[in-house]
Amino acid sequence: MGRTATKTGAGRFPQRVAAIDVGSSGIRFVAARFSSPERWETLLSLRVPVRLGHGVFLEGRLAPRLIDAAVRALASFRAEADKLGIRQLRAVATSAVRESENGDLLVDRARREAGVTVEVISGSEEARLVHAAVRRRVPLGRRSWLLADLGGGSVEISLADAEGIRWSESHTMGTVRLVEELCETDGQSPAAFERLLQQYVGTLHLPPAERLGRPAGLIATGGNIEALAKLAGLSVGLHGATLPVESLRRMTRVLSRLSYRERISDLGLREDRADVILPAAVIYERVAALIGARTIRVPFVGLKDGVLHDLVDRIASGTTHEDYRQRLVHDGALVLGRRYAFDERHGRHVMQLALSLFDQLSALHGLGSRERGLLLAAGLLHDIGSYVSYKRHHRHSMYLLSHAELPGLTPHDMELVAAVARYHRKSGPRPAHPEFARLGPSDRRRVVRLAAILRLADALDREHRQRVHGIRARVAGKEVVVSLEGRGSLVLERWALRRKARLFEQALGVRVRLREEGGAK
Repeated sequence: MGRTATKTGAGRFPQRVAAIDVGSSGIRFVAARFSSPERWETLLSLRVPVRLGHGVFLEGRLAPRLIDAAVRALASFRAEADKLGIRQLRAVATSAVRESENGDLLVDRARREAGVTVEVISGSEEARLVHAAVRRRVPLGRRSWLLADLGGGSVEISLADAEGIRWSESHTMGTVRLVEELCETDGQSPAAFERLLQQYVGTLHLPPAERLGRPAGLIATGGNIEALAKLAGLSVGLHGATLPVESLRRMTRVLSRLSYRERISDLGLREDRADVILPAAVIYERVAALIGARTIRVPFVGLKDGVLHDLVDRIASGTTHEDYRQRLVHDGALVLGRRYAFDERHGRHVMQLALSLFDQLSALHGLGSRERGLLLAAGLLHDIGSYVSYKRHHRHSMYLLSHAELPGLTPHDMELVAAVARYHRKSGPRPAHPEFARLGPSDRRRVVRLAAILRLADALDREHRQRVHGIRARVAGKEVVVSLEGRGSLVLERWALRRKARLFEQALGVRVRLREEGGAK
């Protein structure tokens, strides 16, 4: 801590950074000083109880008074960051803002009035950031753990190890959402409310054991599990605390006998915690039961901590924002593909070939880094529709991708990724296709060109055997001359490339010509 500056990767240390989590039940701020990417000290941690989820999960809109309160909180956090001399600050918003019709109003006012750029993130990005914090607190090792991050609007459940997330799902079963939808009232028996919760939360399921495997254990994050651990009298050590599931069950029974007011007076809970802690206990108990866990690791870290570490990692690596975004897209696409048991080797190979063509022919297609990220995702995931059925799997891929989330991509981006994947085989894009017809002219142009490149790449791994090791492409007048490197004669790959070249030739106004090493073919 005493060293004034060190060099790690491309970033200089120490660094002062801050993170803001605009959640459904509160807005949190943390500032820290990092002497290296793995050594830090907290400078300031604040929380303002603005329950943005109130009303959103029933009416779909953020209440004006809550937007006002959120903007005031953000302005105060910005002022604190300025006092600490912090220039690197990242603010993220989760399910309440993500699902609201007027979330863009909060984002706009935060930028104009508070000087804070709020990024609305997906559930998969939320899970990735929480994992970034957890892996620094808990020694995960080589085995996979189940991570459950419970917030006001959703619970993100992931299978992860020290290297990254292997599988992830977001369930719209957050604590504020349950309180809003199930309506615990002063006249209702706490026990009756608990029985209703048990029935509702009982619908939460995980993939079958053959897909999930046997996790090393359950790690739970969120303010409610931390409160439950403290109520159980646990001490917090270097790696957090370990909460026996039986202790959690006892706490659930205690909470179900107490009214909202009694939870405040008897247990000393905050007002904005007392109503949501019972739904949280029931959800955590359900997740533990699904994998047969006897204990729950509570690391006492959360989304805001993950945002800090992610920000510092980006500084240390020295990568550009776009390179970093594409890495997020790649990692998130792998998680999504594994959820649908995709052929990972084929997906990776087609993606690499497609990106190689994209990079070599940039002057011809005229697309930029944003489109490269779309092609990366579509190339890796073009065949995930086979999870539904191989027959018409291109259409199934389009459906799955159009309803999926990937870190670094907006919902509109995902529409384009879905369209590109849909046209990797069979008929090309047509105005009669509803999904293609609703796109604007510039987006149609993007989809056609990206799908044309993807078709060529997919043709070169027709048998899913990765026989083509490399591809070289150059523009020569009205031709694109292509050379292949690989194992064997590549007769089938050459045939498939010629067969799939038509859309590319039409889209880019060139002829594709294959060249043998040492001569033309």
